[in-house]
Amino acid sequence: MEPLATEALTGTGWTTRIQGSEVVIVLSGEWIARQTGVDVGAAERLLTVTGVGTLSFDTRQLSHWDSALIVFLWVLRARAARCGMAFNQSGLPRPARQLLALAPIDGAPVAVTVPTVRQMLPEWIGLQVLVGWAELVEVLVLVGQTILRSVPALRGRAGLRAVDVLDCAWEAGIAALPIVTVVNVLVGGILAFVGAVQLRRFGVSIYVANLVGVAVVREMASLMTAIVMSGRTGGAYAAHIATMQGNEEIDALRVVGIPVYDYLILPRVAALTGMLPILYLYGCAVGIFGGFVVAVVMFNLGAETFIEQTRAAVNGYQFLFGLTKSIVFGAVIAFAGCRVGLRAGRSAADVGRAATTAVVIGIVSVIALDALFAVCANALDI
Repeated sequence: MEPLATEALTGTGWTTRIQGSEVVIVLSGEWIARQTGVDVGAAERLLTVTGVGTLSFDTRQLSHWDSALIVFLWVLRARAARCGMAFNQSGLPRPARQLLALAPIDGAPVAVTVPTVRQMLPEWIGLQVLVGWAELVEVLVLVGQTILRSVPALRGRAGLRAVDVLDCAWEAGIAALPIVTVVNVLVGGILAFVGAVQLRRFGVSIYVANLVGVAVVREMASLMTAIVMSGRTGGAYAAHIATMQGNEEIDALRVVGIPVYDYLILPRVAALTGMLPILYLYGCAVGIFGGFVVAVVMFNLGAETFIEQTRAAVNGYQFLFGLTKSIVFGAVIAFAGCRVGLRAGRSAADVGRAATTAVVIGIVSVIALDALFAVCANALDI
């Protein structure tokens, strides 16, 4: 029984010896892929001997091993099968035999069937329908739970804390006044510029006040304020809740018995739904003021004339219409931010994705709802 060949990687060795028509492969040392690498060319050197019918193994000197050993054995088994040699794995450790049993026999490549576009499209559509339906159910559960918990909260019997509502109201209200002011003043001024340029061609520049008043009260104040709050507050809600999700704070709340809806969702929904109508009214005032400044300073329209035309064009129904939209927009933005935050993952990257997703969903939802309100107002002749 003389050694036939000896190969060694760093800390890894295999030696072969012939016993009649059998080749015994003696494995020794550590077979760790990260430390020693993987010797996939050993099979070509081992099986160059003729007259050998069986491969067997001696692992008494084998130390630690991982996938490096499995790859070595798998390649050796495939090569032995092609040469018509028997592969006796009884001398291998039991875990190694179990892992080899999971690998393809004879090294044959696993057949992978690539579906055609015609096969993939129905599957993709079905998957999207199922995912959309599941998400719709979760959103409805969130809305329903919030509504149901609102009744005990109004009676003072829920876990809702007044300090949480006040903090959320401050963040969604007073803290947002600067950016709401800037956006609505500029929008009012832009409307006055556009309207005056076009109306001046017909000699009716006086009606720029009507245009600014109606456009701001009916559409722009509520829409622009909602878009601003989607980016500012809706994204903040999602990021805050997603961070709590990643830190397992929400799990801790559930463990100690604190209702998540009372502690996290209800204060944010109540604060944003209540503050957005107030911001809308403030946006109307500063938006009309922006149009007033442009009309008076740039186009020499009298201040009294502008005020009288605005009062004649804007009535209570216009404000009621915009106020209703702002309430709906606030609820939608709050629910979107909270829902996206609750379904976020637990990594730092998921927090950023949750904030971005909440902003996108909030803005798209607000614009879509505004279009729906416009269609309904036209149908009802409002």
